[in-house]
Amino acid sequence: MDQSFLLMLSNLLHLQNHLDPTTTSLLSDNATTSPSSILTSTSAAPLLFFTLASVLSYLASSRPSNSSPSPSTTTTSAAPASAEEPSEYSVAAFRALSTERIWAMEAPLRDSQWRSSYGLSYPVFTTVVDKLKPFIAQSNLSLPTDYAVAMVLSRLAHGFSAKTLAKRYSLEPYLVSKITNMVTRLLATKLYPEFIKIPVSRRRLHETTQAFEELTSLPNMCGAIDGSHIKINPPKTQQTLSSYRSRHGFPSVLLQVVADHKKIFWDVCVKAPGGVDDATHFRDSLLYNRLISGDVVWDKVINLRGHHVRPYIVGDWCYPLLSFLLTPLSYNERVTQTQNLFDSALMKGRSVVVDAIGLLKGRWRILQDLNVGLNHGPQTIVACCVLHNLCQIAREPEPEIWKEPEESGAPARVLEVEKASYYFGESLRQTLADDFHQRVSSR
Repeated sequence: MDQSFLLMLSNLLHLQNHLDPTTTSLLSDNATTSPSSILTSTSAAPLLFFTLASVLSYLASSRPSNSSPSPSTTTTSAAPASAEEPSEYSVAAFRALSTERIWAMEAPLRDSQWRSSYGLSYPVFTTVVDKLKPFIAQSNLSLPTDYAVAMVLSRLAHGFSAKTLAKRYSLEPYLVSKITNMVTRLLATKLYPEFIKIPVSRRRLHETTQAFEELTSLPNMCGAIDGSHIKINPPKTQQTLSSYRSRHGFPSVLLQVVADHKKIFWDVCVKAPGGVDDATHFRDSLLYNRLISGDVVWDKVINLRGHHVRPYIVGDWCYPLLSFLLTPLSYNERVTQTQNLFDSALMKGRSVVVDAIGLLKGRWRILQDLNVGLNHGPQTIVACCVLHNLCQIAREPEPEIWKEPEESGAPARVLEVEKASYYFGESLRQTLADDFHQRVSSR
């Protein structure tokens, strides 16, 4: 008989003795009272006791026994357990993959799986986690650091919205957005100085200029500059929308990058809405102000036909011609052989930044259609640039390049304060073009 029923029956017996002390206790060891004597008692307690006892006995007999569960009972009880098993995106599943299975997998298979999920290989992922962990620990985040970083990387790599990621990870959308903002802010501020640097050291500068010369045959080139429109959600007000509408027809913010021969960014700027042109954005950047003021000192000067050639970057016609920024000689006009040779070489150097931007958007697909708040857009873009450099430094396999819309626009005009730098740049460009033409002709 069910133990709980025996307990209730014992309590009822004690209650009967308390209500009818004239009868002999049914719990005493020497009790000889028969059921009929109890029923003939002057008190109503015995009758009440047996009535309740009968009801409880019936209920107890109708309940299935725990000692021999039926197959249907076993199936029913097992169902909730299976429903509560962790999903493949839970902390437990992530921990099992990253701590138990990861080192049992072959490295190529392991890294391919992580690139598919998080945009980079497992060793690069652990590097990111180790560098962010001290800062994330200060935020008292309830989730493990590596789990939170993995979740944000999956969003950046696949372009998931906060709602989509929240459903997948069984979290609230606001929490996904909060974690995304925290991780991207740390990438854009704490890791930026370490992984995005102007090449000023003699060793790096020599390596960069040498590689560009092998690519273009032009000496002392140290980088290529270009801009890219990052599509965003349309701003709410019409006035704001007009300032963010790009020449391609969609609302955007403008990204400006300078890349070296390895397609590694050594400067990143996101300060302008999509309605601003490349030259204006460049002039508003910290890089422009450092270069125009002579704050950046490149200790590598060569003498070419009596002209002192310092390191310079190259760009298209959208940028102004300056002493440190060279653009093509010709624009929609008849060209000479000298101009044609120089422009072909210069655009070959510029191609590295075009490819770098294509890799950036191909690897971090959130940049193809940015689905974060406008206030957090710049830091998300810069964070992706930092991750891009990490992947390039680690020589991660390059994904399919994202094709940018065709560029168009008139040549940038020169400001009055830039006239001296413009004339110097014009002389430098012609010297390089003449020297290159002579070298080609003498072969």
